[in-house]
Amino acid sequence: MNKPLNLKELMVDQALLAKRLRQETSGEVMTDSASRGRYATDASIYQAMPVAVFVPKTAQDIASAIQIAAELGVPVLPRGGGTSQCGQTTGAALVIDNTKYFRNVLDLNLDKGYVEVEPGMVLDHLNASLKQYGLWYPVDVSTAGQATLGGMAGNNSCGSRSIAYGNMVHNVLGIDAWLADGRIANFSNYANSAGVAKQLGDFVKGLANTLQPEIEARFPKVLRRVAGYNLDIFHPQSELPYTQDGSVNLAHLLVGSEGTLAYFKSLKLKLAPLPKHKVLGIVNFASFYKAMDSAQHIVKLGPTAVELVDRTMIDLARSNPSFQKTIETALIDHTAQTPEAILLVEFSGESHAPLLEKLKALQELMSDLGLPGSVVSMPDASLQKNLWEVRKAGLNIMMSLKGDGKPVSFIEDCAVPLESLADYTQALTEVFSKYGSRGTWYAHASVGTLHVRPILDMRRDGAQKMRAVAEEASALVRKYKGAYSGEHGDGLCRGEWISWQFGPKITEALAEIKHAFDPKGLFNPGKIIDPPKMDDASNFRFPPSYKVIPLQPALDWSAWNVQNNPVTEETSAPGTGGDPAMGLAKAVEMCNNNGHCRKFDAEVMCPSYRVTRDEKHLTRGRANTLRLALSNQLDIQDEGLPLGSDAIKEVMELCVSCKACRRECPTGVDMAKMKIEFLSAYKKRVGHSLRDLAVAYLPRYAGIISAIPLLPSLLNLRNHLAPIAQLQEWIMGISAQRSLPIWKSKTFWNQKKGNAYQYTAEQLANPAGGKGVVLLADTFNAYFEDENLQAALKVLEAGGYRVHIPHKSQSQSQKDQKNDNACSKEFCCGRTYLASGMVDKAKATLGELVDHLAPYAQKNIPIIGLEPSCLFTLKDEALVMGFGERAVSVSQQAQLLEEFLASEAKAGKLNLTLKAASKPILFHGHCHQKSFAAVTPAMELLKLIPNAEPKLIESSCCGMAGSFGYEAEHIEVSKQMAEASLLPSIRKSPDSWVVADGTSCRHQIADGAQREAVHIAKILAAHI
Repeated sequence: MNKPLNLKELMVDQALLAKRLRQETSGEVMTDSASRGRYATDASIYQAMPVAVFVPKTAQDIASAIQIAAELGVPVLPRGGGTSQCGQTTGAALVIDNTKYFRNVLDLNLDKGYVEVEPGMVLDHLNASLKQYGLWYPVDVSTAGQATLGGMAGNNSCGSRSIAYGNMVHNVLGIDAWLADGRIANFSNYANSAGVAKQLGDFVKGLANTLQPEIEARFPKVLRRVAGYNLDIFHPQSELPYTQDGSVNLAHLLVGSEGTLAYFKSLKLKLAPLPKHKVLGIVNFASFYKAMDSAQHIVKLGPTAVELVDRTMIDLARSNPSFQKTIETALIDHTAQTPEAILLVEFSGESHAPLLEKLKALQELMSDLGLPGSVVSMPDASLQKNLWEVRKAGLNIMMSLKGDGKPVSFIEDCAVPLESLADYTQALTEVFSKYGSRGTWYAHASVGTLHVRPILDMRRDGAQKMRAVAEEASALVRKYKGAYSGEHGDGLCRGEWISWQFGPKITEALAEIKHAFDPKGLFNPGKIIDPPKMDDASNFRFPPSYKVIPLQPALDWSAWNVQNNPVTEETSAPGTGGDPAMGLAKAVEMCNNNGHCRKFDAEVMCPSYRVTRDEKHLTRGRANTLRLALSNQLDIQDEGLPLGSDAIKEVMELCVSCKACRRECPTGVDMAKMKIEFLSAYKKRVGHSLRDLAVAYLPRYAGIISAIPLLPSLLNLRNHLAPIAQLQEWIMGISAQRSLPIWKSKTFWNQKKGNAYQYTAEQLANPAGGKGVVLLADTFNAYFEDENLQAALKVLEAGGYRVHIPHKSQSQSQKDQKNDNACSKEFCCGRTYLASGMVDKAKATLGELVDHLAPYAQKNIPIIGLEPSCLFTLKDEALVMGFGERAVSVSQQAQLLEEFLASEAKAGKLNLTLKAASKPILFHGHCHQKSFAAVTPAMELLKLIPNAEPKLIESSCCGMAGSFGYEAEHIEVSKQMAEASLLPSIRKSPDSWVVADGTSCRHQIADGAQREAVHIAKILAAHI
């Protein structure tokens, strides 16, 4: 009846569809294979190429697109954040992306407590705007930073606090939607409905009345039941009524319909008062069964949430530097053995004191249950917030396992009554063991929905095991009178189980509802009605035909080229995973499309998406494009050059190599290194431009220019004479709107003092004369801003340290210049070569520096850097260039000046007397500082200045990113990145010191805010 159409059948209409959309709408239309491929997946195991992708700018665009598609017989698939875990947002259809433009608040009524929004509005963005009124929308899903309200309604999302607030269906008051024939219908209170909405409501009511005995017998009586359509709105079966007054709301029929009945135009949502106070009690359990058995007793205390995190999740969080400290605040004793499980029990209310009594009651309850002293009390709001963030990241933390075996979502949302939860989880664990796997458990113990994903290899025998586990899990769900689909919807992986859950009569009624709403079956076909088998391999992201193109990467990706044990999760030796791309493909495939990179409200990732809102300028979009290219799924003429293709260039164009994804992506997708791979391949194909050469060889010619009389002054005229700047832009593509770094005749290296800091590793290791350190004189701070080097020397010498500055002997320097592989006087990290795709030259240069530093590192002598991008090259790229243990030992000693001094201060070894600050201090963290958790030490160090009270600027990338912000084609995007939060924050504090360690950051601040930003070494030196 409504089976999904084969893409080949639809391709004949693609050109005409695109032509009409471009002519009759103002939206963005994409039909190339790369763009469609970026919308072919969601956070599930499935993939289906869309016919085309449409990004509407207005409501009329959507109406027109639906009409055009209907006339051409092309299915329509509405899409929000694309984070569905069951394949709801994949299909051979016209995919319409609501998230870029269709994301506004239409009406806010504080008196009546509702808000009306467009479906592309993200939950966190809505709640941020409601906070000032003391309100929030309480369906708090873990993907709140990227989940759209339309998508949440489509899936009937739930969230951690559904025990207190219910599911999405309990909090939707009305939906205006386009029907398949183009008409707009208002779905709200049935008694007051009119027109086509009432006609459809009457039809559904007739079905419901006829099937009332079946509904009462077949619909699970648990809160978490999201399968099929909500046919029971006329005869409610949920333990929480759909409405408080018992009325029928037709909007609830659309909630959970996964875009198969109507296309949402706007949603009217019920708001709740934001709790003024919250407390958290974390119960530690030595037995997983005991944790599950305790949930039924804990809920009687009236918590707003009871969330589970199991031992595997705790250990994974502890192994992630972003989460380690936070998760350990939840443990009774973080030095002891990890507990088998913890339950996060939250109480909230208007007053704090009664909540503290609730915590006491929890402690007493656990004592009565035989677990005295098992509760960590956490009344502090900031600690609670951090812990909830770790819990929210739980699913993605699970997906960080390297190798082809991954935790697979297909039975994770089964919901059972609380009294059966412990027995159900134990029985299911035995099922996993039977099939050579195990599951990681987390989520909503309060409502009997525990997310569990057995580790399966979907490229080999995973599909067969998935089917077998599903069969046995379904028998358990039936035994315990639960719901097979409890939270994340049906989609492709649970659609076939609808008939199992409801029986043939209700299943036929659901098909009749679909036909009444969508007679031609063009709204997201193949979901809910006539779904495919969950293990139909043709729908998989990694079907049997999936093959990676063999290639030799520029960097060493062997750490990703592994396989894993599905029971122990142990991985095989690096390089043994069988990846024809030597590990690069497996690194790319780590992206599971969770969409965490779409966030806007915290940290750095992903700066290019924040200013464009384009899927292609997103870590996920880039990873998908790389995966498709590496597996020959794009229209690339030369299969031997997938990395250097124009399709990859398009997605890498605005990647600023901020390294944020390296830290913030829960599955560790490192797009900055992948961009190096792209640049290496692309530049080999097209050659290097004059601008590339100017950037790459800067460390080599900087010393030559500074040594030629009058040349620096001559070159500096460019910043003062517009015609010269414009000529340079025309010739080299360097924006005339930018000021360039100022050349100097007097540099660090041509002063006598510059060559004086020379010690061998043995000499520095000798404690006599003070602790020895190595200070790196990078190109930028040696030739352009040598005052920073001088300031660092002043600070270190004032602290009693002996300083060695790496410097080549004259003979070595001449030899290197002859070999054409390094810088002039000073050693160099090779960063400028990497930025230009010259990996071989970077390896030669960086290898030389590593060789010099290794003897110092082996004697545990700190290696200190001033420029973050240079210093962290030693901790990052140096480890994937084949340097072996030398690079590892150097990376372990490499640290920024502030990291070193802050650690010395913590250890009570820093002898530095600082004067009081005379004005406030603002600190902007370089992206690489943030990626390597080096911002906190900088703030700690600045706090040593009396009266300083430093304030961290909460910002993403500054937008300069090395040479990126100088490039004429990127100047506007660079400015937009800076204006997102950095520059406005600086303008609001005109009397502050502005501290920024990155050379590029300081230039962006100078150009954009006309303010001088200083290196942390300089501000410390000014207070000695």
